[in-house]
Amino acid sequence: MITDTEVKVKGVQALAKSLGNVGAERFIALIQREPFDYTKWQRTLWEDQSIEEISNKAMKIYKESAEQPAQPDRKKRRGNSR
Repeated sequence: MITDTEVKVKGVQALAKSLGNVGAERFIALIQREPFDYTKWQRTLWEDQSIEEISNKAMKIYKESAEQPAQPDRKKRRGNSR
């Protein structure tokens, strides 16, 4: 089991990967600004899909992500290049 901090870090990383940094920040700002009932939202999120459909989609995404080689995090440095 991962810690709460790890959940937060991975969540922000997932948001940034999906929405980009600006989109992730915007999403977080929207969530903080509005009253939000996560339980109610989660109950209606996939109400039009069966458990099997959700599971198949999750397995497909997992398989696709496992098949892609890991890419190193290469950050470009500004300034002098040596």
